[in-house]
Amino acid sequence: MANHKSSIKRIRSNAAKRLRNRYQAKTTRNAIKKLRGTTTKADATPLLSKVISMLDRLAKKNVIHKNKASNNKSKLTKFVNALS
Repeated sequence: MANHKSSIKRIRSNAAKRLRNRYQAKTTRNAIKKLRGTTTKADATPLLSKVISMLDRLAKKNVIHKNKASNNKSKLTKFVNALS
């Protein structure tokens, strides 16, 4: 157990941040799965913009790597453009 007051606070805040990061990352993964499950371009286009903003937010906060966000955005955009 930590001995200093500041380290005890840091442990508490790290736990809260970890839960928030995990929640946001899981929500984004679920949104990506939902987008991949769409069959029409009309349904996928609004979802794509939401997913892209979620990925950008996660990359900005260093929850995921910026290149991973970029790769996901690229693949999802290709997927949506290929839909008819």
